[in-house]
Amino acid sequence: MVQTREQLASTASERYLLIYMIAVLVIVTTLVIIFFVVFLKRKNKLLLDKIKQQQLFEAEIAQAQAETQEQTLKNIGWELHDNVGQLLSFASMQLSILKMQVADDVKEKFKDTSDALKDSLAEVRQLSKTLNNEVVLNIGFEKSIINELNRLKKMKFNSAELEIIGDKLDFKEPKHEIIIFRILQEFLSNAVKYSEAKNLKIILNYQPTQLTITATEDGKGFNINDVEKGSGLINMKSRAALIKSYLELTSQPNKGVTLVLNYPMQ
Repeated sequence: MVQTREQLASTASERYLLIYMIAVLVIVTTLVIIFFVVFLKRKNKLLLDKIKQQQLFEAEIAQAQAETQEQTLKNIGWELHDNVGQLLSFASMQLSILKMQVADDVKEKFKDTSDALKDSLAEVRQLSKTLNNEVVLNIGFEKSIINELNRLKKMKFNSAELEIIGDKLDFKEPKHEIIIFRILQEFLSNAVKYSEAKNLKIILNYQPTQLTITATEDGKGFNINDVEKGSGLINMKSRAALIKSYLELTSQPNKGVTLVLNYPMQ
């Protein structure tokens, strides 16, 4: 059957119309996809910006808290050294004077009290040093840890050791030494107050790209989930976050506590 010119023209028009509609549909679909992709990118960017702003805000809060705590510790250190230390020195001196004025058979009774005062004075002076940033930076990170462990060993522990692996590397910033030292102080303080531990150990493992610190105590331990929101753990983690370090605290009942901190050296 032969098609007339009008039929051929009609068929061609329908084809052109179909092609036109398909083209329009493709263009509209492409525009919708592009719009959707751009929308998602903008949405993700806004979310990322919001997260970054929140992280910066939290970092600023943590930094402000850390600075406030450092200033408080420094003031306490001064008070211990200048006021409490002087009072203990005065009491020790007065006791020595009194001791010279009594009979020989009574002097022995003053010995325990005199020794206790001398030990207390030495403890106060040593503690005041660990609370002052300038002193910690002056004597060095490792020496500060050794002093703290020696101080605690005299108090109640059978052993308190520091092990150093590898060659010492410099911290990126001096204040990072202070932050890590305060984290370890928090850990050791908790061991004194809660753990009933008898032995402490800190390992400093210097590697080419990071410093791995492992601190352990053999106390009664605890269920980590029960203290996940405790102020001590939050304080240690917020300090670690300030220096972009990873901190993990693990413990089980009757199995002590272990702290691992990875500090990037580069």
